[in-house]
Amino acid sequence: MFELYLDSANLEEIRILSGILPLAGVTTNPSIMAAGGIGLTQLLPALSEILGADSRFHVQVVSNSVDGIVAEAKQLHDLPFDIVVKIPAHAAGLSAIKQIKQHNIPVLATAIYNVQQGMMAAWNGADYLAPYLNRIDNLGFDGIGVVGDLQAFIDRYQLPTKLLVASFKNVQQVLQVLKHGVPAVTLPLDIARQMLNNPATDAAVAKFSQDWQAVFADKLSFDS
Repeated sequence: MFELYLDSANLEEIRILSGILPLAGVTTNPSIMAAGGIGLTQLLPALSEILGADSRFHVQVVSNSVDGIVAEAKQLHDLPFDIVVKIPAHAAGLSAIKQIKQHNIPVLATAIYNVQQGMMAAWNGADYLAPYLNRIDNLGFDGIGVVGDLQAFIDRYQLPTKLLVASFKNVQQVLQVLKHGVPAVTLPLDIARQMLNNPATDAAVAKFSQDWQAVFADKLSFDS
């Protein structure tokens, strides 16, 4: 089943978009939360109220040592929410993922910039892999190619992990990764809004209203 997330801590925007989009939950990272000036003790209960108790939240550790990441992951897992612990796919993070999965804690390996990072995280037990699509492109590499190769490896080896692609700069990138059959994406607010907007549709609706009112005035369809 496909999972759509918003990559944000903006509660008002999430509330608005949750009424339109079939959201599985929200992803965050330390930069997003710092920019919003909101901590988990306020954010998670508010998100749960907006999205419902079945929503899933991907929350990133701020510790950088193996022992620190493991301890923080256990604390996050003990919170009364459906939390997937986000851990960067660097050396300390990969080691921590291997230990954390011994405790059956859901993990997302984040900040993935190449195929080998993703594969090592998957082999260590990560439940989700988050390749940073547009940031890979900005480094001069092929973000779509990395996503496609990772999805192909997951399918070929039947690994129990999912791609949750992050870092988009436009809607076309989202559509391109969906063609590869990825099971999850997380969208920044501006890209989510772009996916909902189409001036041609707005123009068509305006023409429908104009033609209807010219004949039926303010009547609704069932009164005509």
